[in-house]
Amino acid sequence: MKPLNLPPFAIRISQGAGNTHRVFDPLRKRWVKLTPEEWVRQHFTNFLVHHKHYPATLLANEVGLSLNGSIRRCDTVLYNREGLLPRMIIEYKAAHVAITEAVFRQVCAYNSQLKADYVVVTNGINHYVCMIDHANQTYCYLPAIPDYTELK
Repeated sequence: MKPLNLPPFAIRISQGAGNTHRVFDPLRKRWVKLTPEEWVRQHFTNFLVHHKHYPATLLANEVGLSLNGSIRRCDTVLYNREGLLPRMIIEYKAAHVAITEAVFRQVCAYNSQLKADYVVVTNGINHYVCMIDHANQTYCYLPAIPDYTELK
């Protein structure tokens, strides 16, 4: 897999049937197919937990939601401690996929339902984070992924 702009770690990979590979997802506590997007997800969630101090117990991968009558999945959601409401949603793309306006529209559509305060989009190379002010219907880009203690 392609090297990413994220700290390396001891990722758990196993050989599956038919020359496929699987990776252990500690948040879902199960083995999943290793795809280029999953490679980014595992590195980014490891970065959040081990370098940005996000509690693993408040992160969830592949969170389902209903959007315009269709079932969709948010790649990762960070919940708050009080009431387990979404605080941040994260959308991953494979390292070779450009982060475009369409990607932001996708994650903003998810956030129209979840009302998280932060939206992150990453392909493992480039990381973008927006802080959303729902009351004033505004947003601003942050210069870097905040530490968990810096979240409002």
